[in-house]
Amino acid sequence: MVKTVTLTTDIPASRELRITLPSDVPAGSASIVIMVSPSGSMTSTTFGDLLSSEFFGMWRDRADIEDSLKFARRLRSEAWNEPAR
Repeated sequence: MVKTVTLTTDIPASRELRITLPSDVPAGSASIVIMVSPSGSMTSTTFGDLLSSEFFGMWRDRADIEDSLKFARRLRSEAWNEPAR
């Protein structure tokens, strides 16, 4: 399972942060990604934004993909190391 936790903070001059995660975040190995941008420049992506992006329909002309839903599920399973459904 992938869990996304979004925290917003100010970075101090020392550039040191202490992060306390919510109690529902499981203990164990994790990958942490820190995105830094000027204040206010991070915006939420809407479904409309996704529909108009270059990613929507990027595989539509692939002759080697017969069932795109099955193909996407298999990719997710492999990425998450879970058995395919």
